[in-house]
Amino acid sequence: MTDELLATARRFAAEELRPVALAYDESEEFPRAELLKAAKLGLTCFDLPREYGGGGVESLLDACRVMEELAWGDSPITWVILQGGFFAGPILALGSDEQKQRWLPPLCSAEPPDCAVAITEPGAGSDAAAIETEARRVDGGYVLDGDKKFIGNAHIAECAVVFATTAPGSRSKGITAFVVEHGDEGFRRGARLPKMGSRCFPAGELHFEECFVPEDRRLGDEGEGFSGLMRVFDRARVQLAANSLGIGRAALEHAVDHAKERQAFGKPIHEFQAVSFRLADAKLKLEQARLLTHHAAQLADHGQPFATEAAMAKLAASEAAWFATWSAVQTLGGAGYVRDSPVQKWLRDAKLDEIWDGTSDIMRLIVARSLFPK
Repeated sequence: MTDELLATARRFAAEELRPVALAYDESEEFPRAELLKAAKLGLTCFDLPREYGGGGVESLLDACRVMEELAWGDSPITWVILQGGFFAGPILALGSDEQKQRWLPPLCSAEPPDCAVAITEPGAGSDAAAIETEARRVDGGYVLDGDKKFIGNAHIAECAVVFATTAPGSRSKGITAFVVEHGDEGFRRGARLPKMGSRCFPAGELHFEECFVPEDRRLGDEGEGFSGLMRVFDRARVQLAANSLGIGRAALEHAVDHAKERQAFGKPIHEFQAVSFRLADAKLKLEQARLLTHHAAQLADHGQPFATEAAMAKLAASEAAWFATWSAVQTLGGAGYVRDSPVQKWLRDAKLDEIWDGTSDIMRLIVARSLFPK
């Protein structure tokens, strides 16, 4: 990765994302204008292969550095900008050359399509092997039946990678991935869900009722979806950790600036140990999380196993971001609690990172299992 890309991300975050972040949070409008600006700069596809029109950044560590800078500007708009990379993940992991050529180049265009990755269901969240959406083989393809919930971009998705089971009751052994497109008979985009934070990156429901999917839209073989999903999850968790670092860093910087300027009892509030120690703890947690995140990314870049390290990075960074944003609100007091303050928004945005792509409880379970292998 060139320094130019990182500088572009940093400049875009400061000039394009930070100034509009609160307005988008209030309106919950989809940030189409920012998405198109990012596409012009190559930020929507910098980590997709050059052969499909992407920027060709293969290093997960470099991707994390870019993501932290963008999330410093605004986390939910960053997820909108990078949606194509997450949609591409299962296709790159499982798809054929023809499938990659079909769905990846549009993601690298000046107007990338809205897309989604559909895993979570009303009864299956962190336990991805419990997916109940069924894919039943028929002549020429499959028929999908089931419901997905909490899916990013659901109500506007033009295409979605959908994980379903071809062998109900077999858990991970039956999980298979398919690409479903808007307009397919039996595929319906459901309601948008109101959220506590990350409000301009929409989440909603997808419904499949006798939805026919041609066989050439299956990614990989039947039953290969779960292993592909786990590979995608591991990389996504490291990138999510980088996102958390961006939020936390923004909040800490804002709180430090406030603590220098705000006077109480005749002196700046940073001179009170209760304030300075709280911010010192936030700094410590963020730096520790950054080391874990970069370590996990470097393992991935060197082809080493990194699932446990990805879980540790995601856990540490998401909890560090939550602590840093809480510390910022606490340091600003009433000024941080009102709606025109960015720190209250960052607090709400940070909470999501402790939940999606595996909750903190699941991350601890993954780490614990590494201590007691069967």
